[in-house]
Amino acid sequence: MVNLLISQLLWSHFGSEVGMAVLAWLLIPLVAAVGAGLWGSWANRTRRVRGDGPELDGYARFRAAMERSHTGS
Repeated sequence: MVNLLISQLLWSHFGSEVGMAVLAWLLIPLVAAVGAGLWGSWANRTRRVRGDGPELDGYARFRAAMERSHTGS
């Protein structure tokens, strides 16, 4: 009850500037939460499953090239 009376006094004294400031401070976390939700859903999207074939083929070529590069100095 006392908090309600204090808030009524503040609204009548400060006017709409306080209301806009409160609204702005409440919108900041709301926008951040919506942005985090969108980013989370984008980061967790399903991707095409690709095998390890190209990576393993590249590694095998790398090992073969490294074994050939020894000239015996």
